[in-house]
Amino acid sequence: MAQHSENTEKLPAQTKEIWKTFWILLGITALEFLIAFVIDADTYKWTKVGIFIILTIVKAYYIVGIFMHLKHEVKSLIWTIVLPCVFVVWLIVALIVEGGYIGLERLLFK
Repeated sequence: MAQHSENTEKLPAQTKEIWKTFWILLGITALEFLIAFVIDADTYKWTKVGIFIILTIVKAYYIVGIFMHLKHEVKSLIWTIVLPCVFVVWLIVALIVEGGYIGLERLLFK
């Protein structure tokens, strides 16, 4: 029979960091579910959307930083990845906003 020793092995630092990230992501997701079911969508629509966007960015930060190891890279590599992503998001938002004016302009000048 194998004997159970009283010395418990400590988790490596990476495992602790992964569990910490897991609990943070779980807490943020639980907060998102709470907000989704508690806050009235008709009255506070844009507040709710803003909160979801902010919480999604926080979750993305943790996922990319910990699981994709970007947190431990040099700053120039981080900016090389983050800056184009910011510009792509800005482009998508600009295209959606400006695309709405095409239909409006067609209606006005008909």
